[in-house]
Amino acid sequence: MQHSVTSILSLTDIFDTLTPIQLELIASICVFEEYAKGHILLRENEESDELYVIGSGGVEILINPGVVGDTKDLAMKAITLTELRQGQVFGEVALVDQGLRSATVRVSQNGTQLLRIARERLMLLCDTYPELGYRIMKNLAADLAFKIRNTDLTIRQYQLLLSKTNSAGI
Repeated sequence: MQHSVTSILSLTDIFDTLTPIQLELIASICVFEEYAKGHILLRENEESDELYVIGSGGVEILINPGVVGDTKDLAMKAITLTELRQGQVFGEVALVDQGLRSATVRVSQNGTQLLRIARERLMLLCDTYPELGYRIMKNLAADLAFKIRNTDLTIRQYQLLLSKTNSAGI
């Protein structure tokens, strides 16, 4: 791997306040994986409870807009919401609630390197080292709050666009 696991973790918002020893503890439960462009890592509405950290490369976050429409709309083409790059994380919602995946994740670059962290192993580490657990959960909450605020802003922008489109009679 181009960078050490601990250096990748230290560049990630949810791990940036950890001490070097705490980063080593997290690194010890990471599984390194490398993928080719186009590989589907996670599928929308499937069960999974792992967190991923992007070491290099990138992934696209896709949603199927037909999920909220009629059954016939389920075959609609997926829409790319965003692309995530080095140091960013995904899978944190399922890590917290163990619910279904809210999006599909597809590798966007050849040689994308990921660190996969199983929920069970992370929770055991957090329970064993409460200060570590507190820091991670605090950072995770801040990361999720940031993403919720961004989503809220995006929805408001779409609402404004739709209201302008409807008032123009388009």
